[in-house]
Amino acid sequence: MDQYKGSDVDKYRCFMSGEGEKDTTWKLGVPPNFDVVNKLFEEGRTKIWPTGSLEEQVQNMVKTWEMEIFHKMKPQDFKTVDVTKLTVSVNGRKPLTPEGVAKIGGGYNMFLQTSLPQNLRMYDPSEETVDTAHKLFTTTFPRGFAVEILQVYSGPPVIVYKFRHWGYMEGPFKGHPPTGELVEMFGVSTMELDENFKIVKVEFFYDRGELLANLMKGAGATAGDSTTGGESLACPFS
Repeated sequence: MDQYKGSDVDKYRCFMSGEGEKDTTWKLGVPPNFDVVNKLFEEGRTKIWPTGSLEEQVQNMVKTWEMEIFHKMKPQDFKTVDVTKLTVSVNGRKPLTPEGVAKIGGGYNMFLQTSLPQNLRMYDPSEETVDTAHKLFTTTFPRGFAVEILQVYSGPPVIVYKFRHWGYMEGPFKGHPPTGELVEMFGVSTMELDENFKIVKVEFFYDRGELLANLMKGAGATAGDSTTGGESLACPFS
């Protein structure tokens, strides 16, 4: 896992520059800039892992994988995974291939899948596209939604770890005005790697309501406020 040492353009994320990325198709036309969310991460993290430790490498791998799924338009450009084998499942749901993730509307919809009746859904993946979901969450979390690894329970080839995501609700969400409050969620994940340390299987376990309930605290906004305001170029889930 020595490849997860950051890069010349980002100290936490790899595969963003150099010869290997010259033909990469980026969502915004250029590699994303994570300076703002990196600052949020460094100011709010609860763990500082030793350089070169397994925990640091896993943390960088997760950040790099999330960067790729949200910002690289073509799965064949992904370097963290074997796209011919990769499956991702959330809370025991049916595993999805990269093509399956694209079919349901991208990474946000994958992470926020639900079996709730439509009238009870605070966020309905069936009504969101890659672009509407991206605008919604980057507006709600203009400084991003940082991630840190709290503990690594086992190393490769099957990595099991506990994570924390957090950010500040400084923009509206689905008609609910910004509160400025800390919003965080915790979960556990497993990642299975092949002999080249590429990810071939991912499983996530967390409560999506832990995130969404904190975005519904504000009251009195109109539905039209849900995607107004400035939009960050960086994915909040990073």
